[in-house]
Amino acid sequence: MKTIKTRIPDVQLIEPKVFGDERGFFMETWNEKVFSEAGIDSKFVQDNHSRSVKNTLRGLHYQIKQPQGKLVRVTHGEVFDVAVDLRKDSPTFGQWVGEYLSEENSRMLWVPPGFAHGFLVVSDTADFQYKCTDFYAPEYEKSIHWADKTLDINWPLNNSDEPLVSNKDNKGVNFSDAEL
Repeated sequence: MKTIKTRIPDVQLIEPKVFGDERGFFMETWNEKVFSEAGIDSKFVQDNHSRSVKNTLRGLHYQIKQPQGKLVRVTHGEVFDVAVDLRKDSPTFGQWVGEYLSEENSRMLWVPPGFAHGFLVVSDTADFQYKCTDFYAPEYEKSIHWADKTLDINWPLNNSDEPLVSNKDNKGVNFSDAEL
């Protein structure tokens, strides 16, 4: 496994070793010892799986209590995955990082607790899977609007494309108004 620091060093891009032959492939997606040695020393309590169609944008979600760290990956298709630093005492507070994750590149992204998270599906469909360090708590979930001008996330949308966004996500607040 190879870990790559992103522009926000606590967010890590992970490239697992993929062993393939004419039968298919094998890769290890979680190994507590290996991840701990890479600085990801977390206990996971919940696994999630979503399937979305092209131009679906989910996020930017976070929880004000029970913040979730997420180890995310795509097992079918491709997404542009985004993490926004919401840690007020962080030198990268208010900054974002985005990475392409796909079934072809097998990359995973570690999004630590204290970050808002979202993704845009860039393939026809995508299966998105992730492990969480704390349980989903809808009473503490918040959302920052995906098109917030302060964050200025460079989502890979064509000028004429409007993303498919849930009503809940469309009601996301501006970063400057977000409860942190």
